[in-house]
Amino acid sequence: MAAPAVGGRVEGFRFRRLDKPEEFRQVDEVHRVVWGADSDEGTPVTLLRALQDNGGFVLGAFADIHLAGFAVASLGWDGSALYLYDHELAVRPEYQNHHLGFELMKALRAEVLQLGLSEVRLVFDPLQSRNAWLFVRRLGGFPDRYLHHYFGQLPDPMNRGVETDRLRLLWPLNSSRTEARLAGTLPSRAEDQGRWKSASPVVTTEPGDSGVRRPVEVAEPTGPEAHLEVPFDLDLVRQHEAAALRSWRHATRDAFRAAYDLGYRVDDFAVVSDQHERRSFYFLTNRPAPAAGATPPPRG
Repeated sequence: MAAPAVGGRVEGFRFRRLDKPEEFRQVDEVHRVVWGADSDEGTPVTLLRALQDNGGFVLGAFADIHLAGFAVASLGWDGSALYLYDHELAVRPEYQNHHLGFELMKALRAEVLQLGLSEVRLVFDPLQSRNAWLFVRRLGGFPDRYLHHYFGQLPDPMNRGVETDRLRLLWPLNSSRTEARLAGTLPSRAEDQGRWKSASPVVTTEPGDSGVRRPVEVAEPTGPEAHLEVPFDLDLVRQHEAAALRSWRHATRDAFRAAYDLGYRVDDFAVVSDQHERRSFYFLTNRPAPAAGATPPPRG
């Protein structure tokens, strides 16, 4: 088994590409643990095998012979650039607070760089703070496009009853920002707090009857910087303010669309403490993007 946690992380995992049929079957097991036993949207074993042998990746994090998490990715082409599209990243719940998703993405990056590619793309639910923290904050990716009801209705507990809006994210693997974020160089808590206080709010929220926040107003961003709030914990919204799920989806959809239409771009994500309450924000700016050597401008 994996070694005990050290400094908030679990040591002793091995990261490698899956090879044996029984390993591919474990992908479905992990998928159902993460998305729910009644989920029918897992990737078939036959397709996983085909991806692995034909330019894609099925990368696993193993504790002994047991699959603790995985990433499934394929080659993508947009008519001008070749990249890797990360279709799915999943980590068993017992390992989700041990940075295993971060380590899986680092391992995937190393594999992609060996192919001579320089960009990974993926989509994620903008209401999921855990995902935004990983993909934007820790990895240094840039959400560049808002996608309305991207997958249609899905039956799993994470998506049931709410439209499947997504943010598309570009992760430039060789940028100085990516290198810094992977090395653990992040804005300080004081810097996040200062940026939050000085930025204009796009989504205004208030606590509901249960104490869980819900959106009450959406405004166009103004000034050089803005912030866009999302739930700190979407599961708490589902459990205690279920009626606010649709409001959160529609409010953030309107907010992202307005921001992108006005030329703002998302350049970071942070969790801010406000009177002992933890709140999640995307930071947006309408300043020009840094030079190509540092980070790419948003597209779309």
